[in-house]
Amino acid sequence: AMMRGMVFVILVLAVSPGSFRNARAQTTDILTAQADKLRQIIRDSRELRSDVAPVAMAIPSDWELGMVSWIAAGNEGLIYILQRGEGTDPVIALDRSGRVVRSWGRGMYETPHSIRVDFEGNVWTADAKSSRVLKFSQDGSLLMEIAVGGQPQDCQGNFCGTSDVAFGPDGDVFIADGYRNARILRYTSDGRKVSEWGAPGTGPGQFNLPHSIAVDGDGIVYVADRENGRIQLFERDGRFLGEWPDYGKTFSLGLASGSVWLGTQHRNEPNVSPGWLIQVDPETGSVLGYVDATGIHGISATDGGELLFSPGPGGVPQLVRLRR
Repeated sequence: AMMRGMVFVILVLAVSPGSFRNARAQTTDILTAQADKLRQIIRDSRELRSDVAPVAMAIPSDWELGMVSWIAAGNEGLIYILQRGEGTDPVIALDRSGRVVRSWGRGMYETPHSIRVDFEGNVWTADAKSSRVLKFSQDGSLLMEIAVGGQPQDCQGNFCGTSDVAFGPDGDVFIADGYRNARILRYTSDGRKVSEWGAPGTGPGQFNLPHSIAVDGDGIVYVADRENGRIQLFERDGRFLGEWPDYGKTFSLGLASGSVWLGTQHRNEPNVSPGWLIQVDPETGSVLGYVDATGIHGISATDGGELLFSPGPGGVPQLVRLRR
């Protein structure tokens, strides 16, 4: 017992309050320098001409919406939102006048997190607590469930599972298991697991909250490694290709017209602070342009020059139309 006590004393002395303070100050300095660099990148980049307006939402008065966690452009001009209010369906499909075309999913979610539409118009969602990824037809029929599993036993709060889902050109499904598990998983189109990669950390192929994922037509996998403040690029088999380390705390990724779109903000500011939708050239990793945006958690980009983001300023999702 005496020996144990001595070891304890040595440990306490080794990790003094001063060293904690120094580490914190060092981290603050790093984040401040990164914010300065990102500000300079934005200043040196082209502000894209755009028209921004709230997404039209004629929600019935007795529906109580919670946070609109994510938003996606669907087929036939529909807009899908995924919201967290418990008294209303989590998945709501809106037409461009804001009319609710259909809604579904009540009782199927613990923490609705992201919503995506695949190449065939099917609607997919990721749940950040249950770690269930669900695939629906456009009319809301459940087509498939991928139970990712592997959440830690001590799930504090409602965030310990999957964060986002993306689709490869061959139909493979890629899932970011971002809260508590630092990994990417790959499945076949019928839900059979192929592989996974990732571990906690700051090195290549390591993550600190992989919060969003996208896969381009060449099969390049883009991962928003949110709390590490970078985008990592991989082959579909998980081979590391490189990273973009200068674009802040990226919450969400979109692909459109050969560009990668980042919904991002400074790392040293509270979540949903003022930030940007940044258009990046995937070949060079350089900024092609940006749009100012506040309240970014989920984004969606279309080849028609539209960008959607939520929850938006004051919790109101926004539609951005880029001018030609």
